[in-house]
Amino acid sequence: MNAFRRNIPLLALAQAIMMSSTSLMITAASLVGYVLADNKALATAPLAAAFVTTMLTSIPAAWLMHHIGRKAGFILASLIGAGGATLAAWAITQGWFLGFVLGAALVGAHNAFGNYYRFAAADAVPAPLKGRAISWVLAGGVAAAFVGPNLANFSHDWISGAPFAGGFLAVTVLYLCATAALSFLQLPPQAEDHVDPEQPVRPLAQIARQPAFIVALICATLGYGVMSLVMTATPLAMSHHQHALGDTSFVIQWHVLAMFAPSFFTGRLIERWGIASILRQGALIGLSCVAINLAGTSLWHFWVALILLGLSWNFLFIGATTLLTRAYRPAEKAKVQAANDFAVFTTVTLASLSAGALQHLLGWQSVNLGVILPLLIALGAGVWYGRHAAPATATSTA
Repeated sequence: MNAFRRNIPLLALAQAIMMSSTSLMITAASLVGYVLADNKALATAPLAAAFVTTMLTSIPAAWLMHHIGRKAGFILASLIGAGGATLAAWAITQGWFLGFVLGAALVGAHNAFGNYYRFAAADAVPAPLKGRAISWVLAGGVAAAFVGPNLANFSHDWISGAPFAGGFLAVTVLYLCATAALSFLQLPPQAEDHVDPEQPVRPLAQIARQPAFIVALICATLGYGVMSLVMTATPLAMSHHQHALGDTSFVIQWHVLAMFAPSFFTGRLIERWGIASILRQGALIGLSCVAINLAGTSLWHFWVALILLGLSWNFLFIGATTLLTRAYRPAEKAKVQAANDFAVFTTVTLASLSAGALQHLLGWQSVNLGVILPLLIALGAGVWYGRHAAPATATSTA
């Protein structure tokens, strides 16, 4: 328990720093890309590059941490993130679009490792506490609601003629702070080193046929993909509708707050109402977000819709992550977690890459209309799991 109390705050701090950097990217990267890119349809390419490298690095990150340990992997990732943020800042000062894309890509590689913070917490606690452990680590992202957007807003003119470059230099310092904090982690040994002979390691194909795995994957990929698509397009949509940068920062700040603040109680809600209920509520809240966005483009519409979008993501992602932990045995965790995150961030990458083109060519309404079907699929998966699979899962072991 002492190790648990020691690790959770450190992982939450690292999560806060990772998400602060991500929220700065969300607020500023598309705007910087629009200024630096000759082809304005590529404005979201830097953010998409971050998601691409997160996707491509998710499996190698799991493999590397299996061999060198999660602590060493997390520290290495923080140093990679610091290098990426520094390169991004320098590229802005030079007006070098490709350099900014490369810097964002390195930040994305860092995030591939950081996305395992939640699993590191879950794997260190008994099964009944996994949802709560995941929630508390993700709650570290609450700080990102204040740090990232405000950093984007206040750092705009820190370096003359290089908008937002100062903010990325500040993020470099944050990554170095994360490196120091993570050095104090005391994680349990990797479970793969202690295989139970009575529970042999199953092939991934067999694990993937379980209802818990299928529903977790559907809700995590679609929930995160919808959030990424709408969130990435929001700064461009607000700029198109003549909203000031301060208004955009305000909306993104509340969005990130809504993503992570519920984490303080999402784990307890899962324990009380069940995973299926949380997944259903997450999908329904996402549909409410779409309805608000389609109703108008005032600051009030953007604000309320992005709050709902953040809450939808929280319920779908934490619910799906908790459900996934029921689908694998300890010795199977590395490959299952890696497969899950690869699928999730493949979807996120496609969503973020298409966001700029959809917003630029078709407009804000098309972005929102495009996410209705994925949300309905996630809702259907949650309903099906609650009616047909949840009782069996609750009474069986993975």
